[in-house]
Amino acid sequence: MIGSVEQVVIVGGGTAGWLSACLLAARRPELAITLAEAPDIPTIGVGEGTWPTMRETLATIGIAEAEFLSECDASFKQGSRFDGWVDGSAQDSYLHPFTPPPPGDMAAMLQAWRTEAPGLPFARAMTPQALVCDENLSPRQRAMPDYAGALNYGYHLDAGKFAALLKRHATTRLGVTHVSAQVTAIADDEQGKIASLCLHDGRELAGDFFIDCSGLASILIGRHCAVPWVDRSDVSFNDSALAVQVPVEHGTAIASQTIGTAHEAGWIWDIALPTRRGIGCVFSSRFMDDARAEEVLRSYIAVKVPGADIAALRPRKLTFSTGHRERFWQGNCLAVGLSAGFIEPLEASAIVTIELSIKALAENFPRRAETMGLLADRFNQLFRYRWDRIVEFLKLHYVLSRRTEPYWQAQRDPATVPARLAEVLELWRDQPPSVWDFPRMDELFCAASQQYVLYGMGFPVPAGAADPAAAQAFADVRQRSRALAAALPSNRTYLDALRPVADADPIAMHGAAAK
Repeated sequence: MIGSVEQVVIVGGGTAGWLSACLLAARRPELAITLAEAPDIPTIGVGEGTWPTMRETLATIGIAEAEFLSECDASFKQGSRFDGWVDGSAQDSYLHPFTPPPPGDMAAMLQAWRTEAPGLPFARAMTPQALVCDENLSPRQRAMPDYAGALNYGYHLDAGKFAALLKRHATTRLGVTHVSAQVTAIADDEQGKIASLCLHDGRELAGDFFIDCSGLASILIGRHCAVPWVDRSDVSFNDSALAVQVPVEHGTAIASQTIGTAHEAGWIWDIALPTRRGIGCVFSSRFMDDARAEEVLRSYIAVKVPGADIAALRPRKLTFSTGHRERFWQGNCLAVGLSAGFIEPLEASAIVTIELSIKALAENFPRRAETMGLLADRFNQLFRYRWDRIVEFLKLHYVLSRRTEPYWQAQRDPATVPARLAEVLELWRDQPPSVWDFPRMDELFCAASQQYVLYGMGFPVPAGAADPAAAQAFADVRQRSRALAAALPSNRTYLDALRPVADADPIAMHGAAAK
């Protein structure tokens, strides 16, 4: 492969493939992008929650917010709530919201919280978003410009509908070529880089750069390039899930956050959309079998979704390897999505890694084949750092638990705790998490995220002096909480009012939003 890099071939559709195609086409319009996917491959559909980064992503690729919300049966996500993770009691609940605490000295804020409002949950003291979530309110008013909000927010969505919207947008608006065919063979050039794909209908698809979005099959990075898999199941135990979609009656409240409820050997996700709730039981097959997991799932639905037809539900079994590739960019092949790795759906890190991967590629795209190795080394170093931080942050939710079941005791075994996490936990007994602990640009889980989990789960507050400015910050949070609660519509009101408008003409709406 000599000369410029102009032809990009993406293998695999779904959220990873079509989101990659849209982002790269929008950011690098000079490239010729082709996506090849085998027909009738179902979307796995566990990545139904996004981060706030999705707002910038959708704006970049040119999809109007109303169109997205309507087409994807989407709702607003303002954080994650964790029930039963500390000790399993009825009062055991804390929130990890998307809006950070007030700026300033966190050590002083912690002292003011401990002295002035010791009975107030940490998130409620630090951000008005906690009250907004409690009241099932929208983070924005309809009169606001697309992707603007009174509070930081992401989305809950139907993964299958999202992939369909992205596919339509990529092929009709962004010039991406779609090839519906199965890859049967891969040909290399004389330098050992991928030169072309052989398709089942006899066609050959040549390219200069290849993106592997083939999911767990990892056709390019795993099978062909033979990049080793790094197993992280020694730290992250969960490897299975039972997922189901539960219809809801029109007019029911739509939660503002993903709800994760701990059980004896894992946890249950609960994601509210306008027409249904996506609910799944995540578990470790070492500690729970499928039959018991289904009992736990059905029992949860019976309590949390009154009127649901429990007997009609047919949970879908998902199994996943826990880990990531040793390298993500090998030669002229980049792995994105599940082909790159997966560490359970806790905290919704799956879709954001797709966004960050393509952002890094687009901003550091190899103009010449000669620079590809340098850029690959940089990318691999960055994303190994990011995967390590994902593993550590997810483990944090488990090591702080005081639950007594064998699964939870095993999660706290020091032998399963990453060395860096053990070190910072010791440090955080003396000082709260800060930018010194997470100094990289675009940190996946910044210091504020660590604080919400630590102090939400009852981690000891370091000693320190109170500051009058911190008390004023608390007063400001309380005042803004009341103001937002009075001004913001409910999620249900916002989304129901949107549908007649969005259903009218999505293409016209897209054009109007772009003006």
